Amino acid sequence: MYIYTECAHEWAKDAEAETADGEKVVRDAVGNVLSDGNTVTVIKDLKVKGSSSVVKVGTKVKGIRLVDGDHDIDCKIDGIGAMKLKSQFVKKAEHKSFLHSAVQGLTLGSLLPRIP
Repeated sequence: MYIYTECAHEWAKDAEAETADGEKVVRDAVGNVLSDGNTVTVIKDLKVKGSSSVVKVGTKVKGIRLVDGDHDIDCKIDGIGAMKLKSQFVKKAEHKSFLHSAVQGLTLGSLLPRIP
C-alpha cells in the first residue's frame, strides 16, 4: 500500500497498469478505462480548495483530458471553472444515442396498426 502524505491518497502497489507502449491506463471508480474526450459523472460531493463551492454528486463533466500526477483528470466544470479531479471520484457516463432515447418512449401498442 502506497500513501501520499500531502493529501493522504492511498493506492495499492499494482493499481497503476500500463499498456505495452508504456502509457498509464487511467480507470474510473468502477474500473472502466478512461480516455481523452470522455464524459464522466462525479460520484461524491467534492469540496473545491480555496473556495466555498462544492462539486455535487451527479455533475457531468464533458471533454476530460488525462494528465500525469495524483489528480489525473484535467477538466472544466460549468459554474466552477478549470480544475483537476482524481479518477477515483468519477464514473464514465453512459452515452445514450438519439435513437436509444426515441425507442425508449415507444410501446408495443404504439407500433401495432390500429384495427377498426
